[in-house]
Order: sequence, then C-alpha cells, then structure tokens
Amino acid sequence: MLTVPSFENARVLVVGDIMLDRYWYGDTGRISPEAPVPVVRIADEERRLGGAANVALNLARIGAQTRLLGVVGEDEPAEATRALLEEAGVVADLIASESHPTIAKLRVMSRNQQLIRLDFEKSFALDGAFERTNLIERYKTALADVDVVVCSDYGKGTLADVDTIIGIARDRGIPVLVDPKGSDWRRYAGAHLITPNLHEFETVVGAVDDDACLQREATALRERLDVAALLVTRSEKGMSLFAHDGHLHLPAQAQEVFDVTGAGDTVIALLAAGLGANMSLADAAAIANLGAGIVVAKLGTATVTPGELKQAAHSQRGGRRGVVDEDTLAALVAERRDRGERVVMTNGCFDLLHPGHIAYLEAARALGDYLIVAVNDDASVRRLKGASRPLNDLDHRMQVLRGLSAVDWVVAFSEDTPERLICRILPHVLVKGGDYTPDQIAGGDCVRNAGGEVRVLDFVDGYSTTSIIERMNGDTAKPR
Repeated sequence: MLTVPSFENARVLVVGDIMLDRYWYGDTGRISPEAPVPVVRIADEERRLGGAANVALNLARIGAQTRLLGVVGEDEPAEATRALLEEAGVVADLIASESHPTIAKLRVMSRNQQLIRLDFEKSFALDGAFERTNLIERYKTALADVDVVVCSDYGKGTLADVDTIIGIARDRGIPVLVDPKGSDWRRYAGAHLITPNLHEFETVVGAVDDDACLQREATALRERLDVAALLVTRSEKGMSLFAHDGHLHLPAQAQEVFDVTGAGDTVIALLAAGLGANMSLADAAAIANLGAGIVVAKLGTATVTPGELKQAAHSQRGGRRGVVDEDTLAALVAERRDRGERVVMTNGCFDLLHPGHIAYLEAARALGDYLIVAVNDDASVRRLKGASRPLNDLDHRMQVLRGLSAVDWVVAFSEDTPERLICRILPHVLVKGGDYTPDQIAGGDCVRNAGGEVRVLDFVDGYSTTSIIERMNGDTAKPR
C-alpha cells in the first residue's frame, strides 16, 4: 500500500539550465496593415519558472528543502527569476553571466491559443559564457547538506561538466538523478538514475517495437552506462522502471490530459524527494507516477501539493472514504466542489457511539452528497470534558466513525473548537446538534460568508455519552 510521506527532511540540490517562461495575454480582432499577422492588444502578463527552476519549484511545493544552482544573465529576467525562487522558498545559488542573457521564452497568447513564441538565449556551453570552475566549487560546497542531486539538462550548456558533477557526488555516496538531453548519454555514466521519455530513449537506442524490446534495450543501456536504474516515461502507457534487481511497470494515472508541459520536471522532482525521504526506488517511482497524473490534468507548467498526492494515493487504493488528514481532506473537498457536489460537515468528541449519534449523523448526511466528521483529539477532549475523558482514544473513535455508512471522511483536530479547520474546508453545509443557535456554531461565519449554510439538528432524547456513563454508575434510570 503506497503511503505519501512527509518530504520536509528531504534535502535536494538541483543543478541545470534555468529558464524563465513569460506569457503575454491579449485580445486580437484585426490583421496588421503592415504584414499578414494578427494585432494583439496585450492586457496581462505572467511569469513562471522553467527548466531546472521548475524542478526546484516542484520540490519546494511538496515541502522538500531545495537548493538551485545554475546560470542566469545580468538582466531583468534574472531578477524576476530570483524573486520567484525566493517566493517559493528555494535557496538560489545563481552565477551571473556578463555576456549571456537569462534563458527566457516569451509566448504571446490570445483566446487560449499561442500565436508565437520568442526565445531569448545564447548557449552557456560557449567558452567564456560563465565561470565553470566557479560552478563546480559552489557545487562541492552545496553537497555538504544534500541527500540527492538532480541534473536538469535542457541542452543549454549549464551542465557542460555534468560528468564531473556526477563523479563528485558518486564519490561522496550521493545519488544523482538526470533528466537527459541529446543522443550521447556517455556523459551521464555513473549516475544513479536517468529519466528519459520514450522519444528521448529511442533517440539513443533506436525504435522500440514492444515491451520486450524496451526491456532488452533499457537493460543493455543501463549496464553500459553503469547506472542503477532507468525510468522511461511513456505517456498514456505510464512509466517503466528498469533497475539492477528487476523491472516495474506503472500504468498511467491521469484520467484526462490537458497539457504535458513540465510533467518531466514533476517526475524527477518527486523521485528525488522520495529518495531524500528514504523511500525505496520503486515507491518513489510510484509517487512520481501519481504526480505526473495530476500535473498533466492542469494547464501550463504545473506543480503538485502533498494533499493532491495523498488524495491520489487514497483514490488509487480504492478508498474514497475513511480517515484522512487535513491536507487530503482539503483536496477531496475541492474536487467535489468542482464537480458541483454538496459537502456536509459536523464535529464532536464521539466518545461512546450510541443510537443518538447514528440518527444525528444519518440526518446530517441526508443534507448533501458527502459527510465529514471532525473529531476532537484526546487532549482537547480532556480540556472540554475533564481528566477522566475520553473513554476511548482518538484512533478508536475515528475507526468506529469511519465504519458508519453515513460517514464519508473522518478528520482530527486539536483545538478546542474546529473553527480553523472549518474555515479552511468551507463545507456547503455546517451542522451541529443540540440546543445551539446557528450564530453560536464555531466556524459558522466562515461558511455563511462563503455562501454556505449552517444548520442545527435535534439529538435523539435520552442519549448522550454523559448519561450512559451515569447509568453505568447507577446514577439515572434507563431512557424510555
């Protein structure tokens, strides 16, 4: 069973070709009198990190400790790149070239169509483009605090000394993952893992006719290059991992494909983060496969979040219901909201489940398509109910709730009230039982301000955890 770990302790260094993707958006309604081309009235501009910078962004978005080493120019795109990296929490170690511009791509967009792309670049492989010895020295220094290295090669020259980069890391026992470019991969010899797509792979080995041929060629190439593994991404056919101890095929996860831009960056970022979080290579590949399925369903260069990964893993296991963490729940609710489905939420201690609870939860579930039950953790129950409570610990209470047919998701919270959680999740309907009024319910203002509804439902008379405890102690009569 695949579990998405925390990536917070994974320390990853990305080295490679840094790019800035710029988008100009505007309407067009006429042809230029100067030439047979459309006239676009620019109304908006967007800037995104590209190349190795997008790999670093993917790592930062899932919580990994990320450092980026590369080359930029001394220009405005370089400043924009630095600002975006700082905003993302990436530690940027950028070498400035006096003679070459920051690699940038400008796309002019109108009515959801790309009219033209303009590339601003000079190869950093040219002699004197930047101080290559400086990059290697900075690289050696950075390796002191790194678990995994990613070489993001877009053929722009930053990785002209990639063989040296791989050799230094290998001597220190640090795995290097390579997103390759070109037809000569001898410079990647000794890397831990290479992640080509099928077209890139065939550029090196020739046409692959079937799975048997793919396995044969991948095994031979892996042994020839002395790499631990090859991960070949195959679009709608998923991914195939070829390692020294066998091979593994991972079917594609995407239900809909809108844009494959940047999917390779996501794959190698998640592989690196997985290895940095001490996952096995097979499990890291499975996480990368989930991430690829998420990003290709988004438009443009995209990233994934831990919540999206956890939701995808949860769905892969066939589990659309059950105990979830807060990030996963937020992603699940967002998906249902996008589909126009109605989510109901309630909360409580639910220490001893009784018929009153069952009736209440069934009534709450009838108000929508899905029901979330938020449960006080043990410490908050003690603060609310006294030192003798809860009678059952949090895990016990949540597992009992998840078994009810009326309940879709169960989530814990640690505060005295679930207001913060409710304000993040924003259900369509917030429900509470008892003698409350709607304006007394924690989180109600957030729900109403978002256009939702707050409801109060009656409890079944005679049932409460407190009364059950009292009856067990012989203090009251049984309910009618």
